[in-house]
Amino acid sequence: MNTFDFMKKTPSEINMLIAKRIRIIRKRRKISQIRLGEKSGVSLGSVKRFEQSGEISLISLTKIAIALEINRELEHLFEDVPPRSIKELLDE
Repeated sequence: MNTFDFMKKTPSEINMLIAKRIRIIRKRRKISQIRLGEKSGVSLGSVKRFEQSGEISLISLTKIAIALEINRELEHLFEDVPPRSIKELLDE
């Protein structure tokens, strides 16, 4: 699996990396953009725009993840972020 250093990326670059990963998974599973749109309930235009520009709403990304059966990855997003300080930990 490729690892990407998100700490040095712009928001647009991060979005494009996520879109690239989704496109790779879609193609690996031999699902067309049309079929992904149908399966997820996300318009074909939104699927295409996401894969080309990285732009998508969070709800549409979640629908695509569910359609590709990778929603567990989204469910665990930010799950293991440790506190940056004792104060953060205490304020939790």
